[in-house]
Amino acid sequence: MKIIATACAAFAAVLASATVSAADVAGADILDAEGSVVGKARFEQTPTGVLMFVDVAGLPPGAHGIHLHGTGACAPDFKAAKGHVNPDQTPHGLRNPDGPDNGDLPNLYVAADGSAKAEFFTTRVSVAQGSTPALLDEDGSAVIIHDQPDDHMTQPIGGAGGRIGCGIIKKI
Repeated sequence: MKIIATACAAFAAVLASATVSAADVAGADILDAEGSVVGKARFEQTPTGVLMFVDVAGLPPGAHGIHLHGTGACAPDFKAAKGHVNPDQTPHGLRNPDGPDNGDLPNLYVAADGSAKAEFFTTRVSVAQGSTPALLDEDGSAVIIHDQPDDHMTQPIGGAGGRIGCGIIKKI
């Protein structure tokens, strides 16, 4: 009986260490160019990477580049978010043999009604404090939605065009 109790306690300790703490979850309200909230993004640190959930509406139908940018700011014109999270200055592109950079993600596909729900996974960033490159570092990060699809090769942003959505990533 003592062996079973010890084994159960050890298993519970392993499960507790693998769970995500409140400090390892972040979110962003995604704004359009007029400043209206068009959706949300949620970032959850897992033991092997970050799960990102996106739920948006009111966007143009079709494929859109979506990237993680290195500064937690959107105004003016979403340019304050600067470039991708990319501390090593790695070339852009999921198809690039010398890439991808830390902010690269697959395209977001928006339905005919302007809505999209998507789940992405990346091992190239972290939500957890003290990890690098961290989305919640001293100058924060932003999620940017572009008006065109990302070809995952062209420099610097895969031909994804202008910025039509921006969300400042914050601890939740």
